[in-house]
Amino acid sequence: MAGLSEIQIRDPFILREGSTYYLYGSTDANIWQGGVGFDVYVSRNGLASFEGPFPAFRPASGFWSEKNFWAPEVYRLDDGYYMFATFLPKAGRRGTAILKASSPTGPFMPHSSGPITPEAWECLDGTLYREEGIPYMVFCHEWRQVGDGRICALGLEPDLSMAAGEPFELFKASAAPWVRSLPGRAPGSYVTDGPFLYRTCRGDLLMLWSSFGEQGIYCQGMAVSRNGNLAGPWLQREQPLYSADGGHGMLFTAVDGSLYLAIHAPNATPRERVLLLRVEEEEGGLRLAGGVNPLSSG
Repeated sequence: MAGLSEIQIRDPFILREGSTYYLYGSTDANIWQGGVGFDVYVSRNGLASFEGPFPAFRPASGFWSEKNFWAPEVYRLDDGYYMFATFLPKAGRRGTAILKASSPTGPFMPHSSGPITPEAWECLDGTLYREEGIPYMVFCHEWRQVGDGRICALGLEPDLSMAAGEPFELFKASAAPWVRSLPGRAPGSYVTDGPFLYRTCRGDLLMLWSSFGEQGIYCQGMAVSRNGNLAGPWLQREQPLYSADGGHGMLFTAVDGSLYLAIHAPNATPRERVLLLRVEEEEGGLRLAGGVNPLSSG
């Protein structure tokens, strides 16, 4: 058993089923080098401690990627569990593919034939969103290719095996007042990381996403769709939701009904850990409600 402070992980994603929590993320010790796979940790005591790691995905011989196994997100649908995860192909550009398993602990196997994101684009951090019954992948078009990073969306076939239609842009990183150009890079290098969508109780559509702010500090940002639809237009929050060197967030509801933001912090390997922050809905967004890693058994 291990506590969150003992688990090195980036890009955390928590799936809750009943009173059991499954923690996924970029779990390779050095995510910039050769890829090992994705692990999952399991908590049955209110996130106080975790069993694992258990191997959720290990590439078979001949798998099309050997590097940059990043940001897995797992969703339960009628016929199984779907993992959206980023890979760098042996030949081609980085993008998000979809894996599938019959259990939240895996083993996950390839469901799409390589990345679903556009073949000619450098992409990462695909997440699932449904609107009017249509599944979409929302993802980042990387700053490395376009300078001013984008958040884009792409319709998916109903079985999530491939794209359906053309990608469309939601917003650029520079649209957020708090975002700054990446230090040490060409002027105009604005990062987009980790989109995640959430519909509030009053019907507002929010998007969490991350970038770099003042002095190159990694931050958790937030935007709201003006019309409540995926296509937007999107209004950026003036200041980050969290600005103390942490981000790539997602939201989950705990057993007691409380809403939590899960991020990794700090943003430096190998010190990154899961940080849980209780949040509350407010008009047009979310606010931090206080408490860091506050969940305990019971």
